[in-house]
Amino acid sequence: MNKPKSFPKQDQELPGKQSKMTPEPEVIREDYKGSDKLKNKVALITGGDSGIGRSIAVHFAREGADVAIIYLSETADAEHTKALVEKENQTCLLIKADVQHTDQCDKALAQCISTFGKLNILVNNAAVQFPKDTIKTISMEDFNTTFKTNIYPYFYLSKIALEHLKEHDCIINTSSVTAYRGSNHLVDYASTKGAIVSFTRSLSKQLSEAKIRVNGVAPGPIWTPLIPATFDDVSDFGKDTPLCRAGQPSEVAPAYVFLASKDASYITGQFIHVNGGEIIGG
Repeated sequence: MNKPKSFPKQDQELPGKQSKMTPEPEVIREDYKGSDKLKNKVALITGGDSGIGRSIAVHFAREGADVAIIYLSETADAEHTKALVEKENQTCLLIKADVQHTDQCDKALAQCISTFGKLNILVNNAAVQFPKDTIKTISMEDFNTTFKTNIYPYFYLSKIALEHLKEHDCIINTSSVTAYRGSNHLVDYASTKGAIVSFTRSLSKQLSEAKIRVNGVAPGPIWTPLIPATFDDVSDFGKDTPLCRAGQPSEVAPAYVFLASKDASYITGQFIHVNGGEIIGG
C-alpha cells in the first residue's frame, strides 16, 4: 500500500511537475498511427496540461482535432502540451482557469467558441486528491475542494456545453477504478468518482434523444504527476494489478479517442476500464 504524504498538494500547483517525474510519463506511443478519426473536430479538455489530459490532447490532435485545454496554474506544462499538439499540425488553445468557479467556466467555453467557432467533444478530466488514512483527518476544506474540482465542473461545463454540442457530438468523463472498488485512503476522492459514474449514466439517458453520447473512462493506477505529488513511496505503485505495473497515459488516451469517434456511435452511458486487469462490476 502506498503511503500518502502528510500534506498532499493539488496536482496543478506543482511547478514543472511532469518534466521532473522519473521516469517521465509516456504521452503517446511512437508507433501510434492517426487515421483522421476526429478530423475537423474541436475538443475542450479540462486538466489538459499534463498526465492523462495531455495525452488525450495529443492523441486527439494526431487524429485531426483542434484542442482547447483548461489548466489551473502550471503554464510551463500547458505550453509543452500546446507544443506537442502543434507538432501534430493542429491548433491548441490554452485557457488558464479554475473550474471550481462557474464564471471562469463560462469564460473558458466562450473563449473556445470564439477561437474555433464550435465544440464537438467535451472531456471532463480535471481532478485533485488529498489522501488520508482515516475519515477523521479529512478536513472539510479538502472535502469541499475535492468535490468542487472533481464533480461540480463536470455538471456545469456539460450544462453550458449543450448550447453548442449537436447531434453526434459527445461528452467524455474521467472516473476511476476507486469508484467501483473503493479506496481506504481516498474516501472523498472515490466518492466524487462514484458520483461521476452516476452522473454519466443519467446524463446519457437525458441526451439520447438529441443523439449526444455521454461516456467515460475509469483508469486504474496510471503514472501521472498526481501520484508522486500525493504519495511518499511510489516504488510499488500499480504492482498489485494483474499486469503487475502502473499504466502509462499513452495506454489510457486511446480509449478517449474511441469514445469520441464514430467507432463508438452505438455506445452511450458506458465506461471503459483501463486498469491493468482488475475485474470490477459496471
